[in-house]
Amino acid sequence: MKNINKIIFFILILQITLPALRIDSTKAELQKSNDKLLLLRNEIDDILSDPNFSNAVMGVYVKSIKNGEVLYKRNQDKLFVPASAVKLFTTAAALLYLGPNYKYETTLYASGEISENKITGNLIVKGSGDPTISNRFENGKSDVILNKWAVDLKNLGIETIDGNLIGDATEFEESKLGKGWSWEHESYWYSAKPCALSFNNNSIAITIFRNNKGNIIYKTDPETNYVTIINRIENSKFEPTNIELSRKSGTNIINLIGNISEDDDSVKVYASVDSPSLYFISVFNDVLVKNNIQVEGYIADSETIENELFYQDYIPLFTHTSPVLKEIIWETNKNSNNFYAEQILRTIGLEIYNYGSGENGIKALYQLFNKMGINENGVKIVDGSGLSMYNLVTPKQIVNLLIYMFKSDQFDNFYNSLPIAGYDGTMADRMKKTNVQKKVRAKPGFMENVKSLSGYVQTQDNELLAFSIIVNNFIVPSNLVNYIQDNICLRLANFSRK
Repeated sequence: MKNINKIIFFILILQITLPALRIDSTKAELQKSNDKLLLLRNEIDDILSDPNFSNAVMGVYVKSIKNGEVLYKRNQDKLFVPASAVKLFTTAAALLYLGPNYKYETTLYASGEISENKITGNLIVKGSGDPTISNRFENGKSDVILNKWAVDLKNLGIETIDGNLIGDATEFEESKLGKGWSWEHESYWYSAKPCALSFNNNSIAITIFRNNKGNIIYKTDPETNYVTIINRIENSKFEPTNIELSRKSGTNIINLIGNISEDDDSVKVYASVDSPSLYFISVFNDVLVKNNIQVEGYIADSETIENELFYQDYIPLFTHTSPVLKEIIWETNKNSNNFYAEQILRTIGLEIYNYGSGENGIKALYQLFNKMGINENGVKIVDGSGLSMYNLVTPKQIVNLLIYMFKSDQFDNFYNSLPIAGYDGTMADRMKKTNVQKKVRAKPGFMENVKSLSGYVQTQDNELLAFSIIVNNFIVPSNLVNYIQDNICLRLANFSRK
């Protein structure tokens, strides 16, 4: 009996002490986790205290997707110029509104009958904003798709266009620079104007090299007379290669100025073009001629013709479809393609409000903000690419977007489009050969005095964090900003609660 009483007493003692031990253990673990979190915050504080950035403005926000805990915050509610972080908003909206399998369609029409190997009327190319009729999706060859169209026309028995060759770009607003874009950058490929009928990213590649006599010459891709190039490039024995290009606004006169070193065999530069739909039709006309299809009339686009187009009266010849949207978004985010982003923005406007303007695209973006936990009155987005200095967002708003996308059914497509640290896209050379490599998927942004990095990072415990780091108004080399951003990512990836 005494032994039984001892056992009962022992059990009662365990029932009393074990919960207390568990509580003490939990408290100890919690304290350890809090200590580690405090250490992380102190480390990030030290990184951000770099005296090189004493006059800069820095914003950081890091949040756990698992439990919603804020791991770090600094100026998280202040507005910053985000640069290419805007593409996160554009591509997220495209996936949510249009779906990952959305495709662009470009249709060729005949305005008259086809008889005796001839279209007795005009050949019209109607665009819907497809950005992929270019070398990006055709193994570096710019006119593959246009050549295929010429073959398709010949297969229909067409050898002559009795009328005109017309490009219809009316699904989008008139081609123009984005709001707040710098006129100084108008000549460059990354500022190419969006257009419903676009070819080769609305830019032209110019390869500069020496001929057998040692003279500096050039060739263009595509080969076209649409642009006029004034070549002022000189040979240099002692100076490194330095080439500047400029295109006179409103024209397609491109000036090449500078020198090419004797150590370089060739140099390639890229220039934007004016009137991109006319550029498309001009190059297509050249392709038709090469394929022995003659256009008897003139070439024109929807901005220059006076007569209205009546498609109900026309004969649809064939339709070209683009790759699916998730592949287009992959290119947009991985390689920070401004042109693609602007095309996508206008496509959203076209599909939601029946007209492809930048304003309509932005309007559709704002419709999503409340769902994402973003006060639409506390953010300013004016373009799709982030080229504008007028864009203003907070680090917290970007993280809210990232978490919203994680919870959406489009997360995989969105996540897979982001550059991988040390591996691909615009993050290929960052955090390479560190333990952060491939643990960070993020979209960098860069403009004059602006650097941002926003995306996802996995901790040592495989906890997924959403983060945004934005630096404005710095005057030191941008590589120093990269160092700070990468260092913060390193600390986050090394963080463990255990």
